[in-house]
Amino acid sequence: MDSILNTIKKLLGIQPEYTNFDEDIIVGINTAFATLNQIGVGPPEGFMIEDETQTWNDYITSTNLVMVKTYIHQKVKLAFDPPNGSVLESLNRSISELEWRLYIEVKENNPQEVIEGESNE
Repeated sequence: MDSILNTIKKLLGIQPEYTNFDEDIIVGINTAFATLNQIGVGPPEGFMIEDETQTWNDYITSTNLVMVKTYIHQKVKLAFDPPNGSVLESLNRSISELEWRLYIEVKENNPQEVIEGESNE
């Protein structure tokens, strides 16, 4: 099983069996999912996790899943354990780039969907 929570915990350097920060991490993960939903990534109705039982395949099966994993990891890291100085700036730039790339991915693969504020001209 490819647990979303356990993947993000591992990327943050937290062992899966250590659960003291699970609630904080879950809130961060769900916030990142909400942001992805607003740019059109994932199920149209949105997605949330409650514990370690939800998997990446429950969320998305795209070949660009690695971008989603990286994005969620970086968003949770920023909220949970933010770096300082130039590392913080670099992390923010990376998050912005991933948001843009994921937006473009959705737009190119779903051209029939009209993005609010854009015209078809």
